[in-house]
Amino acid sequence: MHAIDQFQDFFITYLEKQAITKEPENLYEPIAYILGLGGKRIRPVLTLMTTEVFNGDYNKALPAAMAVEVFHNFSLVHDDIMDDAPLRRGNITVHEKWGVNTGILSGDAMLILAYQYFEQYEPGVFMRLAKLFSKTALEVCEGQQWDVDFETRDDVTIPEYLKMIEYKTAVLVAAAMKMGAIVAEASVENAELIYEFGLNLGLAFQLQDDYLDAFGNPKTFGKRVGGDIIENKKTYLYLKAIAFSSKEEAAQLQQLFSTQLEDNLVKIDSVKEIFNNSGASKATQDAIQDYTFKAFETLEKMNIEEAKKDVLRVFGKNLMGRKV
Repeated sequence: MHAIDQFQDFFITYLEKQAITKEPENLYEPIAYILGLGGKRIRPVLTLMTTEVFNGDYNKALPAAMAVEVFHNFSLVHDDIMDDAPLRRGNITVHEKWGVNTGILSGDAMLILAYQYFEQYEPGVFMRLAKLFSKTALEVCEGQQWDVDFETRDDVTIPEYLKMIEYKTAVLVAAAMKMGAIVAEASVENAELIYEFGLNLGLAFQLQDDYLDAFGNPKTFGKRVGGDIIENKKTYLYLKAIAFSSKEEAAQLQQLFSTQLEDNLVKIDSVKEIFNNSGASKATQDAIQDYTFKAFETLEKMNIEEAKKDVLRVFGKNLMGRKV
């Protein structure tokens, strides 16, 4: 098995060889731009890694990995428009640089380009990849809509929130891994189990992101700490704090999340204190661990060598303990 950083290098080399910039420039330049901004490349790396886990050649998985990365970045371009975000990965967003209309159109083109990468596979594999991809793409859109709806709701439940992050984040992680299994022509049972593994790992990943947004180290987190609090986002931390707090503290938290204060540092500190005092911080950390261990349980059912299971366990543990 290759190491994670090697898979990252393999994918970046493949990405850099893609002839993305062509005419009309204003359609394709934004695509090359967003794909060139970096990021952790977790999803395409998972596709390559899973292919090797099931004894396939990672080279054969590069087009599928590219499809996953193009789709993920397409969703970011459109998310940034919806959020009116000025920056992505520390750089100006596509719609700020080229305008909203170009951002929408380039994003649409990215979705189509993602599908085109599957055309490099023989019909049976193509059909399985495209079917999984269509299901996943629609679920990501559903998750995004739920996220938008929750912004104006005061009655969001924890099960609803978990379903939202499952669709918005976890299903793409799961699909990226299952695509590797499909390319490697793994058994149907193993392909389903690796999907379940990825789904639980994706949920743990997003809950960890929620936690780090409030309690991460600004030097390592990679974005503004407390951003969700400033934007009044009803994350798992917030929902657990409401559930666990006294009436007085719950009312104080709701008040803090219904206003925009000039001094956000005071707001962030006050909210974090309630998160800690209520037990919401610990509950979130426990949930991250629970979903990670759920992922590990699926490995026991998988028909692969123990050494391959260890590779997946190490990846999951590293993800659970990440600081960025």
